[in-house]
Amino acid sequence: MTASDRPVPADIPAPAKDEVPDVVQTYRDELTRKQKDVIDDDWAGGIPAQYGVAPRIRIGHTKWFNLLWLIPIAFVILIAAIAVARGLREIPAVQDFMHTYPGTSELPSWAPVGFPAWVGWQHFFNLFLMIFIIRSGWQILADHPRLYWTRHSGPGKNWFRMQKPIPANPLYTAKEDSISLPSGVGLPGRRHTIGLARWWHLGVDTLWLLNGIVFYVLIFCTGQWVRLVPLHWDVISNAISVAIQYLSMNWPLETGWTNYNSLQLIAYFITVFIAAPLALITGLGMSPALSTRFHRLSKVLSIQVARSLHFLVMVWFVAFIVVHVTLVMATGALRNLNHMFASRNDDSWVGFWIFVLAMVIVVVGWVAATPVTYRYPRVIQKVGYALIGPAQRLFEHVDAGPKQYGQDDISPYFWHNGRYPDSAEYVALRERNFADYRLHVGGLVDNPVDLDLVQLRELAHHSQITQHFCIQGWSGVAKWGGVSMRTILDVVKPRPEAKWVIFYSFGEGSDGGIYYDAQPIEQMSYELTMLAYDMNDEPLSFGHGAPLRLRNEVQLGFKMVKWIKGIEFVEHFSEVGGGQGGYNNDHEFFGYSQSI
Repeated sequence: MTASDRPVPADIPAPAKDEVPDVVQTYRDELTRKQKDVIDDDWAGGIPAQYGVAPRIRIGHTKWFNLLWLIPIAFVILIAAIAVARGLREIPAVQDFMHTYPGTSELPSWAPVGFPAWVGWQHFFNLFLMIFIIRSGWQILADHPRLYWTRHSGPGKNWFRMQKPIPANPLYTAKEDSISLPSGVGLPGRRHTIGLARWWHLGVDTLWLLNGIVFYVLIFCTGQWVRLVPLHWDVISNAISVAIQYLSMNWPLETGWTNYNSLQLIAYFITVFIAAPLALITGLGMSPALSTRFHRLSKVLSIQVARSLHFLVMVWFVAFIVVHVTLVMATGALRNLNHMFASRNDDSWVGFWIFVLAMVIVVVGWVAATPVTYRYPRVIQKVGYALIGPAQRLFEHVDAGPKQYGQDDISPYFWHNGRYPDSAEYVALRERNFADYRLHVGGLVDNPVDLDLVQLRELAHHSQITQHFCIQGWSGVAKWGGVSMRTILDVVKPRPEAKWVIFYSFGEGSDGGIYYDAQPIEQMSYELTMLAYDMNDEPLSFGHGAPLRLRNEVQLGFKMVKWIKGIEFVEHFSEVGGGQGGYNNDHEFFGYSQSI
C-alpha cells in the first residue's frame, strides 16, 4: 500500500457512542466517593459542634419561658402540696371521703391474679427498646430544634425551641440551625447525624411495635386487660384519694399483685391505650407519602401538629418512667421487683437480682450505642433499613393529586437548605441570568436532549401547590411551576432497562463533589413529580434552587435536588457515586428512599 492509498482521518467512521454520553460521564467524574465509613472529626466536612439554648416555650406572642425554671418551681409546688395534703388528712370530711374511696375499684371475680412471666419479659423489652427510641428521637429533634402548631415553620410560629431566634439572614439554612447533643444523651449525638438517628428510631420502632402487638394479643387472650382499664366511674374519686395519700407521705398499701390503685390504673391506661397508639399515629402523620395521599387526615393532623404531639407523647413516656421507677423503689422495692421480674409475691431477693442483671444490659446498651454507631454507621444503616424497609417500600408506591392546598395556604416563610453552589461554572451562568444554561438529559434514553430555559418554558406548563417535608422536621407550602417529569419522559423516551433517574446538581455536598440523588423511574410518572423553574409565580431564587429544581412530593426534602445541571437514566444507582443512591446516602448514611 502506497502513502497515497492510505485513508485520511475524514475517511474513518466515527466510533460508536458510549451508552453514557460524555457530558454525563463528566458529571460522574465530579462525584466524590466516601473514603471511609466511620463518624470522625472529618465527617460531614468537619461540621462543628453548635449548642443551642435551654428549652423554651412561648408565652403570648413574644415572651419565652425557660423550662429550666420548672425545676425549682416544681420543687416549691411539691413542698406546698405535701403540706396541704397533710392538712387535708386531718379534716373529718376528707377522712370520711378517703374511707369511702380507699384507692382501688373492684375487679370482676374472673380477673387474673399476679403477673405471668411473659409480662416481665414484655416489660423488659419495652424498657430496653424505649431508651433507643427516646434518645434517637431527641437527636432528630435537635436537627430542627423548634416545634410548631401550624403548617408554617417560620419565625414567630414556633411554640417550643432549643435554639436562638431565627436570624435575619435571608440565606440562613435549616442545617445551620441544627444543634449538638452530648453523646450520652442523643443517639448518636454528633450534630446533624439525623440519618443515623432515623435508622435507630424507625428501626427500633418496628421492634417496639411488634412487641406491643404481642402484648395486646396476650393481655386480651389472658384477661390481663381488665387490670389496665377503668371499669367504674369511682376510679376518679379513688384516684383523688390516692393522690392525697401519696402527697401526705402516708402512702397507700401496695396491692399491685391483685389490683392496681386508681392513680396507677389511670396512668397505665393512658400509657398503654392512648400514648402508645398516639405515638404510632403521630409518627405516620409526619410521612410525606401518607400526608400527600390522605388529604382529610392531613388537614387535621398536619406534619407540625403531628410532630408537636409526638414530642408531647415522648414527654409523657419520660415522665411516666421517672415517676414509675421512683414509686416502685419507694413503696416496697423487693416485693415490686419480684412482681415484675420474678412473677412472685414475696419479699425475697430473687426479683432484685434479676432486675440488676436487666439494668446491666440496659446500661451496656445505652453506653455502647453511640460508639458502635460511630464505628459501624453503615451497619446501622443496613440493619435499620432491614427493619423498616418492608413498611417503607409500601409507601414508595403511594401517589396522589394536587387537590389539598390553595393559594391561601402558601407559607410566608420557606426555609433554605443545602450548600449553596459557588463553582465558577455556576457563578458564570448566574451572572448572565442563566441565558447559557442547558439541562442535559441522557443515559438510557432513545432521545438525549439539551434544553435551555426558553425551551423548558415552551414545554407544557405544570403547576401545583404542595407541602414540602424536610427530613429535619420543618415544612412549608409553596406553589411550584415548571415541567412535569411525565413530559420529560415523553421527550427523551427512556429505554426499558432504565429503572432509576439520577439528578445532578451544581451544588456541592459537605465532603466535596457535586450533590446528586437517585429516584425510581416509576415516581417520574406521578402527577406531583416535576422540574420547577418558578416558585410562588416568580422565577426560582438562588437560595431555592435556580434555575431548576426537582419536586417529588412523596419524598422528603433532601431528595428534591436543587440547582439541577443534568439528568441521567440508569439501570441501577449502584453504578453512580458511592453506590448508595444519593449524596446524603453515600456520605451521611441517609436512605435512598425516605417516604416515611
